Amino acid sequence: MKSDEKSRSIGTPVSEIEIDTTLVYNLLADQHPDLTYLPIHFVEAGWDNAMFRLGDQLSVRLPRRFSAATLIENEQTWLPKLSYQLTLPVPTPYRIGKPTQSYPWGWSVLPWLSGRSADIEEPHTNQAQLFALFLRSLHMPAPFNAPRNAVRGVPLIHRAAAVEERMQRLETKTNLITQKLKNTWKTALNTSIDVEAKWLHGDLHPRNILVQDGKITGIIDWGDMTSGDIATDLASIWMLFSDQNARQQVIASYANISEATLQRALGWAILFACMLLDTGLVDHPRHAVMGERILRRVCEE
Repeated sequence: MKSDEKSRSIGTPVSEIEIDTTLVYNLLADQHPDLTYLPIHFVEAGWDNAMFRLGDQLSVRLPRRFSAATLIENEQTWLPKLSYQLTLPVPTPYRIGKPTQSYPWGWSVLPWLSGRSADIEEPHTNQAQLFALFLRSLHMPAPFNAPRNAVRGVPLIHRAAAVEERMQRLETKTNLITQKLKNTWKTALNTSIDVEAKWLHGDLHPRNILVQDGKITGIIDWGDMTSGDIATDLASIWMLFSDQNARQQVIASYANISEATLQRALGWAILFACMLLDTGLVDHPRHAVMGERILRRVCEE
């Protein structure tokens, strides 16, 4: 779910270049030969990047398509500057890879963070305060030259047409687009941003949050990091916790979230949910399940 999302239901983007262990080995041999003794194993391909495990403690992350190349540059440039203030582990780049004749974009060698994505293993309710503290540590003023993002941290009205097209399509496929959900969305659209712009992760859905034995162990995939409305990230409260009391604990521990910001956060949760469900129904069952869960949680409020 990245910066060139389309409203049409097209499923997961196809990789624009073949990425396999041979390519990764050759890139390492050319630029970081001291790492070539480590075994390389394919992990998975996401919306924008392919991930390989490199030995026990490292990973290699490579964009699958042109539009993701800028996103990985955001991580390489800004995450080392931001990570010192964060209260949860993040994959600060260990080595930087450059484009070659065989591979046209930058890439990264990262530390391997343990855990499974939160859509597979939900964090324990006792992680609510920890997660709130992480959000507070992240949501600080960003410098003037922070990355710009046209689809994260912006007024929801900028996303309304695409979201409502998805909702109309989902109405024909599911029973999840209820009148209550529509009312919540309309309220969010009509709620002005009442907070100053802060640093955002921008894509805090469950597959970008790692969990091990119920504990949150890391936050990954920072390509959409930007400055903007914190409601974008606060939507993760409904994406991460199925227990309503845990969600309320996050809100209380974050402290001083205005009612207007909570309304916008619910709107952002609906946006992410519709995106995940709409595209997931095409070719990605895990995304579809995530989207359905989020919509049901929003309707519990």
